[in-house]
Amino acid sequence: MARRSIIAAGAFALAAVSPAVAEKYGLGRPALPEEVAAWDLDVAPDGTGLPAGSGDVFAGEEVFAEKCAVCHGDFAEGVGNWPKLAGGQGTLDHDDPLKTVGSYWPYLSTTWDYVNRSMPFGNAQSLSADEVYAITAYILYSNDLVDEEFVLSNETFMDVELPNADGFILDDRLEAEKHFWNPEPCMADCKDSVEITMRALVLDVTPEEDSTGAPAETAPPDESAAEQVFDETVETTAVPDPELVAKGEKAFKKCKACHQVGDNAKSKTGPILNGIVGAPAGHAEGFRYSKAMKTAAEGGLVWDEAELAAFLAKPRKYMKGTKMSFAGLKKDSDIEAVIAYLQSYSQ
Repeated sequence: MARRSIIAAGAFALAAVSPAVAEKYGLGRPALPEEVAAWDLDVAPDGTGLPAGSGDVFAGEEVFAEKCAVCHGDFAEGVGNWPKLAGGQGTLDHDDPLKTVGSYWPYLSTTWDYVNRSMPFGNAQSLSADEVYAITAYILYSNDLVDEEFVLSNETFMDVELPNADGFILDDRLEAEKHFWNPEPCMADCKDSVEITMRALVLDVTPEEDSTGAPAETAPPDESAAEQVFDETVETTAVPDPELVAKGEKAFKKCKACHQVGDNAKSKTGPILNGIVGAPAGHAEGFRYSKAMKTAAEGGLVWDEAELAAFLAKPRKYMKGTKMSFAGLKKDSDIEAVIAYLQSYSQ
């Protein structure tokens, strides 16, 4: 990919020379207006340069799952060493801050421009404007900055202000650091050797790749064990309402990227949820739960309807340290429906 980009950039540079240079050196030709427009993709913080278009959170979730989740996770939580796009709020004053769209980036235009210009990895600039708007909306939602009904467009773009918008200052190094500059750099009789005086504190930052350039897969959970369904008898007070179960099945689409239910269910990013209603926390055999979930399980947490409802509303607030980075279901009616749907697999 990098080699193709360099070749393409070089070809464009030859074609885009000024008339004077082209005449003097006999290289290339002046770039045509449409060729310049194809490379002029800048989007300014005030929205200048944005194309017409729109995309909502729900559409963004689907596009993100298809084209972005392989590297960035289903909920923008990152896969392996690939970048996290969500979380990190309140960590900028830490020794090892988590810099994401929600914690660090100052302008939404940076997010839109980067996705539009460089993503998906290996297939840059293949997204339509509407898809970029939708993906950006989903990233905002994953950072708890907008609700699930939010629609991002060139008209609503400036309605969004990122939390760290005031966390940056103008670069004044031309004046503030000018006294450090050496006006006469060493060109002869310089030091015999270069010494390393400092090392990076965080070294585990480079994603591993296979020969195809795809992100390295993490070791999957033991599927044969994960297929086991919690076999304790779960007592239920009533058979779930079929209409409510149907509504829950629809709402559960937001969970299917990580969780499965049914006869052939397997653990994915998240554990299978067969028998979850009334089961103790961390009951799926073979799944690697977070430390927070293991601690809760040791403390006797049971997923009754009340606990499930609280968790589904705001997972990260309910259980700090959970690996589930989904922001939560916003509507009480959806939470009730999803629990009914899950309960239908507990009979």
